[in-house]
Amino acid sequence: MSPRFAFLACLVLALVLPACSRTDERTVLRFWGMGREGEVVAELIAQFEREHPDIRVDVQQLPWTAAHEKLLTAFAGDALPDVCQLGNTWLAEFAVLGALEPLDAAVAGSRVIDRADFFAAAWDTNVVDGRLYGIPWYLDTRVLFYRKDLLARAGFAVPPRDWDEWRRAMAAVKRLAGTDAYAILLPLDEFEPLLQLALQQDEPLLVDHGTRANFRSPGFRRAFSFYVGMFREDWAPRMSDTQISNVWNEFARGFNAFYITGPWNIGEFKRRLPAELQQAWGTAPLPGIDGRGGGVAGGTSLAVFRSSRHKHASWQLVEFLSRPEQQLRLHALTGDLPPRRSAWRDPALAGDEYAQAFRVQFEQARPAPAVAEWERIAIAMQLAAERVVRGGMDSEEALRRLDAEVDAILEKRRWMHAQAGAP
Repeated sequence: MSPRFAFLACLVLALVLPACSRTDERTVLRFWGMGREGEVVAELIAQFEREHPDIRVDVQQLPWTAAHEKLLTAFAGDALPDVCQLGNTWLAEFAVLGALEPLDAAVAGSRVIDRADFFAAAWDTNVVDGRLYGIPWYLDTRVLFYRKDLLARAGFAVPPRDWDEWRRAMAAVKRLAGTDAYAILLPLDEFEPLLQLALQQDEPLLVDHGTRANFRSPGFRRAFSFYVGMFREDWAPRMSDTQISNVWNEFARGFNAFYITGPWNIGEFKRRLPAELQQAWGTAPLPGIDGRGGGVAGGTSLAVFRSSRHKHASWQLVEFLSRPEQQLRLHALTGDLPPRRSAWRDPALAGDEYAQAFRVQFEQARPAPAVAEWERIAIAMQLAAERVVRGGMDSEEALRRLDAEVDAILEKRRWMHAQAGAP
């Protein structure tokens, strides 16, 4: 080998070998995001990685339709991520499984997470058996979307504030609408409208530490009667989502003047309603029986799984995504509404007339019962109402059956509660 060739070979080896031996020594966090949020969260995380050059975040986006099964499979296979966007109604289930890391101590030492800045219902949704398992990421509830012009034509200059005004407004709108249109659209395969009305009541939906149904309480009876009455008065059509071709087109053509829905539809109504109707619709807090409205506090939270080997780094990511400025970025990307009051002082939200109804209702909202069986219970509640509306079942019989069905769903929970209290 010539001296020149040997020199070149040594030079190449000197350059290549260190490069080959270098490894990425950053901590790698796995983050699972759902739906639209899972698609855009990488845009937020890029800044987090710049602020924390020793951490890399791998994002996996899951569709909502497959997310719950994927999480349970990952739990069974010890393959959960470090951090996850978790639907509020799932949080209790995974807390009961022992899959979630309690966050009380982390919050106590945080300079970013201020409990007083969060809407109470958003925070309380994350508390299970007295322990905190998640930090609210975005919050939603369902308010009244309404046609200003149809309401004015019926003699109402402002949206209803209580149930009596709401009844009078629906009766007046229906009189003008005739037989082919209605006052309100309440798809029978949605449990949320009835749940909203039920959570306005003083009595809880479950009693005895969440082990017994309470659907024959005076409060739920009032909500159930009001809900069913809207169909009996012919103010609402006996239809499910699958029977409605397009809710925005129906709203535009005057098929219904009221619609109970969430913040994602602000953007949809702006995009889908014709230009001549853009000033003819609005949002309002859901009317309450005595003027006090309110409803369920939905949305998602950020949770750290107990199996994570990088809990400190995971908490740093949760803190970053919980900053008011990051929640505002999420709002700009998705339309999701922040659970922190300070974020609502930003002009982007403070000046949004459609979002303000949600801001008011967030102060009055309540969390759904924090039990792992809640989603099954909500479906049972919806089916009980549908039996009365479609099948003509007596309300008293429907509520008796609902209590019995929910008590059966909660049987294991009663047993576990009894075991916990046994000497």
